[in-house]
Amino acid sequence: MGPERLASLIEPWLAGDVPVYVAVSAGVRSLALDGRLPVGTRLPSERALAGVLGVNRTTVSAAYNVLRQESYLHSAHGAGSRISLPATPAQRPDAQAGEPAEVLDLTVAALPAPGQLPDAARAAAADLSAQLAGHGLHPFGLPALRAAVAHHLTGRGLETRAEQVLVISGVLQGWNLLLRALGRPGAPVLVEQPTYPAVLDAVRAHHLRPVPLPVTAAGWDRPAAGTTLAHLTPDGQNPTGLVAGEAARRRVLAGLRGAVVAVDETFADLVLDGPAPPPAAVLRRDVVTLGSMNKAFWAGLRIGWVRAEPGLLARLAQERASVDLGSPVLDQLVAVRLLHDADVILAERRDHLRRSRAALERALRARLPDWRWSSPKAGMALWVELPQPSATRIASAALELGLRITPGPRFTVDGTADRWLRLPFTVPAHQADFVAGLLAEASLRSAAPPDRDLHVSRWTA
Repeated sequence: MGPERLASLIEPWLAGDVPVYVAVSAGVRSLALDGRLPVGTRLPSERALAGVLGVNRTTVSAAYNVLRQESYLHSAHGAGSRISLPATPAQRPDAQAGEPAEVLDLTVAALPAPGQLPDAARAAAADLSAQLAGHGLHPFGLPALRAAVAHHLTGRGLETRAEQVLVISGVLQGWNLLLRALGRPGAPVLVEQPTYPAVLDAVRAHHLRPVPLPVTAAGWDRPAAGTTLAHLTPDGQNPTGLVAGEAARRRVLAGLRGAVVAVDETFADLVLDGPAPPPAAVLRRDVVTLGSMNKAFWAGLRIGWVRAEPGLLARLAQERASVDLGSPVLDQLVAVRLLHDADVILAERRDHLRRSRAALERALRARLPDWRWSSPKAGMALWVELPQPSATRIASAALELGLRITPGPRFTVDGTADRWLRLPFTVPAHQADFVAGLLAEASLRSAAPPDRDLHVSRWTA
């Protein structure tokens, strides 16, 4: 952003009867909030902007200082000053008394909203008028969104019709609906080990029995026989970041002949290295595909889908009726607009994640050279192996320092993997060294014998 361009954008605020530094900070703040200055935009130097505005440099410095204090601007040596947005603290269901007042939460692997979201929301609000004559309930999803999802999946190589799409709030809801519709108390359900904790929680909540399918750096083990329902994440396995090649997909699917296989494609649009393999449903037509915009686009959107044959979708929609009657129409219209710009948005998201992944890996190598991991090919997190246990102790020590992380046992059926930590690289690149420093301090503290009970969060996103 050049100084002339920024000066022209904030000109309406400069016309008011307020000090210039107040007008400049108000203008930049408003432009950031409405998306005209996207997060990450580099502003001109204080000297350059002051020259264009015809004011003293200290005036612009005062404006930039206000924006920094309000978290609308972040400045780093050599990187200039860039637009940011103040984070809204989330109230967690598992917050403990006595926790630090400010905690950097790395149990949630999610990115801020893309810069295109404000424009998409404004366009969706205009689209809403065409929906107001109806009752607004669409149990299978808004037709426009079902068509947009079908087009998106077809573009990835999985030919899809709108009637094969059920719009839901996210992959987790789709998985819960499948368990409700197809599960029987006590029946075995195949899940990867390690896997996303909410997958395990859902299986147990439905009184089913999780059976682990080991996943290591070498890939997926061959599934054991006897399972009627399975959950797989070949496109950016959570938490390892592995991507299964076509041969591995065929081998695992062949071992699950006769089972209903739910393939979770949460990170399918966030493959960071190499070409994305064909979707599993291309290799086996009866695969149930669970997809979502909540990781690749924005977690606050809460839009996902199930791709399956219409008969199964009808059964899932009936199960859903006891939970909710459909997704909000306005949110679905926003999703339509975002999917229309998916190529641009997703390319930006992947570039951002590659940079933040590289920054966190560099910082960890410098601060904790004996920690090991395989650089993830997809997703948003590192799966880090410690030289010795205990990840649970390190997580407890980190929380005391103001950093919340999830230890390995939360990702396993049997509470093992206490030599492992999941570390999302969703923090901005400039915070990577700070995070690594906290982890190094937590590692040192954890070496001492614990003097209190350890609390392991069951809330991980």
